[in-house]
Amino acid sequence: MSAHTVGAQPAVPTTPSGDAAPAGGRQRSAWLFIAPFAFFYLCFLLGPALYMFVASFFDASIVKSGLGNFIGLENYAALVRSSAFWSSMWHTLQFTLYTVPPLVILSFVFAVLANRMPRGQTFWRLAFFTPYILPSAAISLIWVFIYTADTGLWATVQKLFGDDSPTPVLGTPSIAMVGIAVATVWWTIGFNFILYLAGLQDIPRELYEAASIDGATPWQQIRHLTIPLLSRTTTLVLLLQIIASLKIFDQVYLMTNGGPGTSTRTALLFITDTGFADYRIGAAAAASFLLFLVIVTIAVIRQLVERAQQKGA
Repeated sequence: MSAHTVGAQPAVPTTPSGDAAPAGGRQRSAWLFIAPFAFFYLCFLLGPALYMFVASFFDASIVKSGLGNFIGLENYAALVRSSAFWSSMWHTLQFTLYTVPPLVILSFVFAVLANRMPRGQTFWRLAFFTPYILPSAAISLIWVFIYTADTGLWATVQKLFGDDSPTPVLGTPSIAMVGIAVATVWWTIGFNFILYLAGLQDIPRELYEAASIDGATPWQQIRHLTIPLLSRTTTLVLLLQIIASLKIFDQVYLMTNGGPGTSTRTALLFITDTGFADYRIGAAAAASFLLFLVIVTIAVIRQLVERAQQKGA
């Protein structure tokens, strides 16, 4: 009996080239989507970073064209000997110590409390996250008004408690950085709050119900369930917050401009002053590269810690 008499369908030839064509088309589409980002990444991030590294070995200046004369490691040697550079690094570390612990701990606590509320979670998300979307200029202006001597909100609170001569927060070298840190915590806590809240909502409720049946108190549930299960979120929040604190610039520049004196002059403010006030682009590039190395080191340490946690799990 012939194959044509039983209605057999002709075989469709399949060749490797038939599957390769759509794959190649998908790759081209992917590259087209990536191209705009890659262009801006090369032009405004990778390109300037490479120029910064090269310029750190020259006496480059904005008052003359080109890179100038090659001076090797002199810019780095001058920074090592510069008390102003180390002072700015200390102020950056000081700001990091003031902001990172409360931004991690408070955001975790508020997220746990909000997650346990049966109603109103949308309100609390909005309340915590709204300041984060405001520009740094608006936040700085708000807190400058709060810290204004004699007429600001903080001065009013001090007067209510019997202090007739309120302390000017931003005008006192010993507490000016604390004032900037408080403003930063209020401004950025919402981002960490949302990250923790998202992590909490991924934890199955059955785990808490089982722990409650076994007699675990709310604190024991948080200690033995919530904190371990959110360890990766905490590591991420900690890394992002440390990097953001090391790059502090906007609030300091707008609220104190490094003052009073140089008590709040951070690393990026030192780099800006060196490059655009002293016209020493080469020295500023060297300082930028040293700060970059600090940030990369922290990121690498975080990656190693995460791998160790994964192996331990």
